Amino acid sequence: MSEEILVNVMPPETRVAVVENGAVQEVIIERTDHCGLVGNIYQGCICRVLPGMQAAFVDIGFERAAFLHTSDIVDAEGAPRSEHIHEVVSEGDEIMVQVVKDPLGTKGARLTTNISIPSRYLVFMPTVGTTGISQRIEDEEERKRLRDILQGRVASGPRKGGFIARTAAEGVTEEALIRDMDFLVKLWQGIEERYRSCTDIGQVHDDLPLVLRALRDLVGPEVERVRIDSRSTVERARTFAAKYIPDIAVPIEHYRGERPLFDLYGVEDEIQKALQRKVQLKSGGYLILDQTEAMTTVDVNTGAFVGHRTLEETIFKTNLEAAQAICRQLRLRNLGGIIIIDFIDMCDDEHKRQVLRALEKCLAKDHAKTHITEVSALGLVEMTRKRTRESLGHILCEPCTCCGGRGTLKTAETTCYEIFREILRQTRQFEVETLLVLASQEVIDRLLDEESGYLAELQAFTGKPVRLQVEALYTQEQYDVVLI
Repeated sequence: MSEEILVNVMPPETRVAVVENGAVQEVIIERTDHCGLVGNIYQGCICRVLPGMQAAFVDIGFERAAFLHTSDIVDAEGAPRSEHIHEVVSEGDEIMVQVVKDPLGTKGARLTTNISIPSRYLVFMPTVGTTGISQRIEDEEERKRLRDILQGRVASGPRKGGFIARTAAEGVTEEALIRDMDFLVKLWQGIEERYRSCTDIGQVHDDLPLVLRALRDLVGPEVERVRIDSRSTVERARTFAAKYIPDIAVPIEHYRGERPLFDLYGVEDEIQKALQRKVQLKSGGYLILDQTEAMTTVDVNTGAFVGHRTLEETIFKTNLEAAQAICRQLRLRNLGGIIIIDFIDMCDDEHKRQVLRALEKCLAKDHAKTHITEVSALGLVEMTRKRTRESLGHILCEPCTCCGGRGTLKTAETTCYEIFREILRQTRQFEVETLLVLASQEVIDRLLDEESGYLAELQAFTGKPVRLQVEALYTQEQYDVVLI
């Protein structure tokens, strides 16, 4: 498996794409006016305590107050300080908090007091004294080696704090790990000094910009090169890599081609496809993805794929292909929260197990934490994927001004009948001589054609003439009945 990381810089927007074996797997977008907040540390002020929700709202300097649950207010062991929010905070209290989830839709940012500061190999947790090892490091001897190094440093260190070894720490020398620890401790000391000197709410520490975060978090043994289309960004990336991740062996190249970098790798086309509901599978089957505020649903269909043997074999092959495509779409679209997958019903239990295994295998490559349940009695697979930032659709799109985000419009026929009812309502309530109907071209055309007979009967019934006028800016649902 070979990966490349592509960086497209065009102020005020920076985009990073992960390409695996020629296929785009992930796209991350950051804009100057809407940078991600995850990882940023703030001095906040408790502006409202909600005992009924065991939570508090915290003013950190943004238009919407952020949300802090009592379970995210932790003690020195990383455990919740209390189950009752009123026992740990009060309105007006100043508090140091870190953003763990960006604002999503109408919800404010999600906060925690359990501060964590990541580096290339480690995560430093200054408020707790425990150590941990990434679950993705499976070799027991390596886990023990890393744990001994971390615990030795914590025990001999001059101050409290714990470390977690990230996946990238596997096989790294003790000297490199200790260098990372010292860097994180110094960084935290600087954050503490800025916090103590703060006189008002606001940002105390911001995480790295997107390009440098990509180097820190995404570059691993499987990455062959990083290509960046901005000369200044390349220099900044090389300086950062040389200083903070000197053992990185991946070349950081400056792309000078005339053709845009994302066009060269087909990333632009994949972004456009990722905004559509329907995803076509190579076999002829397809997926339908619907994202709501509460969850995302994925429906698998055989479509034009008829198979060659039996119906069960056709369904099994479609579901296997769909499992791989779903994992890619979750990463590409950055879909998180609850995800319900409706695979095509399978009778063979072994087929069900193989589809689940295929899903788990593909999700193992995902940087976001996931959890999958068994196939339910209704043939559904329920899973969760950690959501920390807005999905691709939410970043690039906004609700339709015509339908309000429903995805459907009332038919011209429905609008005509609503107009008829409004005409009756107006003529019974007011004394008028004439009524003027303002509506879209499609509605007016239908009133003059298919509904002309009903309109004539209505005029005869009310004894009032009705004039029609096209309003070019009206949608198919909009209309006005004006009394003249």
